Amino acid sequence: MPDIATAAAQGESLPSNEGVGRAHGYGPRVHILEDAWSAAATAKLSSPECTHTELVQVVRALTTRLATTAFGRELPVMERAVTTRMAEKHGALGTWRGGAVDPAAQVVVLDVIRGGIIPSQTCFELLSLVHPIEHLRLDHLNMQRVAGADGHVDRVELTGSKVGGSIEGATMVIPDPMGATGGTILLAMDHLKASHGVPSRLILIPLICTPEFLKAVQELDVELSVYTARVDRGMSSPEVLATPLGARWSEERGLDDEDYIVPGAGGVGEVLNHSWA
Repeated sequence: MPDIATAAAQGESLPSNEGVGRAHGYGPRVHILEDAWSAAATAKLSSPECTHTELVQVVRALTTRLATTAFGRELPVMERAVTTRMAEKHGALGTWRGGAVDPAAQVVVLDVIRGGIIPSQTCFELLSLVHPIEHLRLDHLNMQRVAGADGHVDRVELTGSKVGGSIEGATMVIPDPMGATGGTILLAMDHLKASHGVPSRLILIPLICTPEFLKAVQELDVELSVYTARVDRGMSSPEVLATPLGARWSEERGLDDEDYIVPGAGGVGEVLNHSWA
């Protein structure tokens, strides 16, 4: 892979250094982790040698890594004062003061069944450790693909979904193992907007995603941030693969003809649930 100076000399757009971790050209709303542990974790969950028990543990751990990074940067903050156990001995000196998550912020985690079950529960539990439960909710969208007479999917039904009320003005978190086409996110937001309002901010947490996913979700008319551990573009040409991430975004491809991510990790939702129905 050429360095940035070489890319510039060849007339390629330079990757952005904004955000968390790895530099890229996908814009300031995208944050890609760059550390050896996260790389090893995504490699582990992608491998067919990863057992089901290991996969569940890795998905939980990697979701935690991404979610705590995202929550620390994206959730509303206020100055807080907390009296610690040391106040009994040192009085006012035993009070901690600083910026922390605003306890009045409304936060909704959305579980898109079925791949999103474990990541969404993980995010909900992480938030419940530090956030008042009365301002926190876990909703569920049950998206069922329905095929037409020709065998191709022609619609998606959302019967059986459980949305606990308005999302107007809330921060919405949508975690999912794979961000492939972005179609699920777009459909979810259309459905919620029609019936439950519009969130003030959307935080997407795919463990692995594609350039196509990043393009699709950034067309949403909402304040948006994406946190991911890996962007896969394996269907791109060798020439494009030799450039920095996002430098030639319009030419990058990460999906095969069946909309699976390449190199990706296969059908993670199916593997997590050990069900291919």
